[in-house]
Amino acid sequence: MVEAAARGAASEPTVRVRLRPAPDAQASDLLEADAYLFGTPENLAAIAGLMKDFFDRTYYPALDRISGRPYAMLICAGSDGHNVARQVERIATGWRLKAIADPLIVCTHAQTPEAILAPKVIAPDDLMRCEELGAALAAGLSMGVF
Repeated sequence: MVEAAARGAASEPTVRVRLRPAPDAQASDLLEADAYLFGTPENLAAIAGLMKDFFDRTYYPALDRISGRPYAMLICAGSDGHNVARQVERIATGWRLKAIADPLIVCTHAQTPEAILAPKVIAPDDLMRCEELGAALAAGLSMGVF
């Protein structure tokens, strides 16, 4: 999903796209970026632990330094993903970021232990929505809309 969004964003020639896995991302990455696309799976109706760790490590170092920047989010959910969206929205509100779209939630309906542990296959139409979100974020940046 994140790779599809990055492809969409990369279609805008004036925008530089950097993918940073949550364990590798630092506050400096937030400070250097003009916009953000946060992607996380839903784990036990919450943000994935590695994403939570990223927010824990970067929240205060970035506080009051990234206000007003645009963001969007991608969520891969097994049930509904709305609690994850609320968690990210609360963090983004604290940072005073500006949402440019509703959360894009892809529900895999993985409800059994086997389905939860299995690799997820994201449908082409969902990947297209991710790509379109990345392109919209990049286009808005390029045009100065955000």
